[in-house]
Amino acid sequence: MGDYGETLTKGEVFDVLRNQRRRYALHALKREGRTMSLGDLAQQVAAWEYETTPEAVTPAQRKRVYTTLQQTHLPRMDRAGILEFDDEEGVVEPTDRADEMNVYLEIVPGDEIPWRELYLSLGAISCALVAVLWGEVAPFARLPTLTWTAVIAVTFTATAAVHVFYERRMRIGEGERPPELRYGTDE
Repeated sequence: MGDYGETLTKGEVFDVLRNQRRRYALHALKREGRTMSLGDLAQQVAAWEYETTPEAVTPAQRKRVYTTLQQTHLPRMDRAGILEFDDEEGVVEPTDRADEMNVYLEIVPGDEIPWRELYLSLGAISCALVAVLWGEVAPFARLPTLTWTAVIAVTFTATAAVHVFYERRMRIGEGERPPELRYGTDE
C-alpha cells in the first residue's frame, strides 16, 4: 500500500463519508479487512441499500451499484488514498488511511438527547450535590460524603461505559451493518 503523506482533514473525511454508498463500501472493506472483488463489494453494498441479503440481490440492483462504484465512488476514494482500486483487475483494497475514517459522529435519533448534554447535566447535578453537602443540607447530610462520592463516581462510570458501547457500534467497519450516518447530502 502506498504512502499518502499527511492525514486527511475533517473536510476530506466528511466529503468522502457524506455519500451513503461510499460509507457502505468502506464499511464492507474494513469489515473484511482484505482485498475484495468489485463484484463482491457491489453485491454487499446492494444488499445493505435494498435491505436484503447478498443472495437476494437482483442482477439489476447489483449492476446499478456496481456501475456507480466503478465509475464514481471507488475512483474518488482511491484518489483520496482511502483505498486502492484496480479497475482493470476489478479489485478493491483498503489502505491504512481507511482507519482515519473512524470519525466519531454523534448520531442522535429524534427521541434521544446528545451525549454531551447528558454529561453536562450529570456534571451540573454533581456540582449541585457537592454544594448541598458542603452546606450540610438535610436530608443529604445524613449520608456520609464518601457515599455521595461513590454515587457520583458510579454514575459517571456507568454512563461512560454505555457511551463507549454505543460509540463502538457507530464505527465504520464494525458490526454486520454499516452505521446509518445522517449528515450532509448524498452526492
